[in-house]
Amino acid sequence: MTVLFELSKSSDGQFRFVLRGDGAEALLTSELYKTKASAENGIASVQTNCANEARYERKTAANGKAFFNLKASNGQVIGTSPMYVDEPAREAAIASLRAHGAATTVKDNT
Repeated sequence: MTVLFELSKSSDGQFRFVLRGDGAEALLTSELYKTKASAENGIASVQTNCANEARYERKTAANGKAFFNLKASNGQVIGTSPMYVDEPAREAAIASLRAHGAATTVKDNT
């Protein structure tokens, strides 16, 4: 699987990253950061924490769809997954992120 981080700038000047897998599907989307350096630190945090099973917070939305948050060692959310139709789909995405999230390729779209 090929994964890469896409770093982008929003219309209000803030930065975010999306970790994309094969087919360009989003595996994880960050919060908005005020600086590019902070977003780059967020990418580094994903790379550091993605292999650790304990960093995944599994959740279910009010509509019954499954999703997860990836958290840093301090408990802060680094990124949130898209909604998945069920728990097995969420678990497959977590397995993919654990295996491939340490990707070093960053596509800078800023």
